[in-house]
Amino acid sequence: MASKERSTNIYSVSGDVVGSIAIPIAFDTPYRPDIIKKAVVASDANKRQAYGPSKKAGMRHAVSTWGKGRGVARVQRMSQGRMATESPNNVTGRRAHPPVPEKDWSKKVNQKERLLARLSALAAVGNEETVKARGHLFEGELRFPLVMEDAVQDLSATSEVVNALSSIGLDGDLRRAKEGRKIRAGKGTMRNRKYKTPRSLLLVVSEKDVPVFKGAANLLGVEVSAVESLNSSVLAPGGSPGRLTVFSESALKKIGEW
Repeated sequence: MASKERSTNIYSVSGDVVGSIAIPIAFDTPYRPDIIKKAVVASDANKRQAYGPSKKAGMRHAVSTWGKGRGVARVQRMSQGRMATESPNNVTGRRAHPPVPEKDWSKKVNQKERLLARLSALAAVGNEETVKARGHLFEGELRFPLVMEDAVQDLSATSEVVNALSSIGLDGDLRRAKEGRKIRAGKGTMRNRKYKTPRSLLLVVSEKDVPVFKGAANLLGVEVSAVESLNSSVLAPGGSPGRLTVFSESALKKIGEW
């Protein structure tokens, strides 16, 4: 169901206004940042992988104790030496209280709360002030939610996607994400997560197999998502609502069917 009271512009890939479209009633959902944060935190928690050491970690030694009478601590020592091991109080001993794989990191969220979080996050991306408050950069007098013609879904080259987004004044946010990429502090640099990249705009399309998925793959911080894959974590990364989002015309019509 679409709202007859409000409409937004449809922009072409060259930046011209080629028409208007009614804004779906889903964008009128009350703004609930608390529910959005709760749903995103739960979603991230449910993705955590169980971890912990082997049950025999730190205990794989041939050991014996010297007993009393030698003026040393009565702890387990290597059978072929004098180094103490296995006990947690020893330098080379096992960990005292390691993490256990049995720990449950998951969080539960009510189904209605999860639905409200998605709709509220959707409403936030259609509000210009909320998008600005999140730190996104854009130029010109744009009408939110941002909608582009379906030709944007057929862009398969990175340069074509950049030109299309720049034509409506979104090049500043692309630059912000590219220049904001930093080397992560800590051991993550050794674990295939060396860089931290700011989240840039989200491009919502009507189907999962359109060429723009390939065209936008090399743009730092840019994410492409089909309508059926939208959730609060995609619309509000980190639980912070108001992500800069561009909808294709057909994608917005599908949202009108929610």
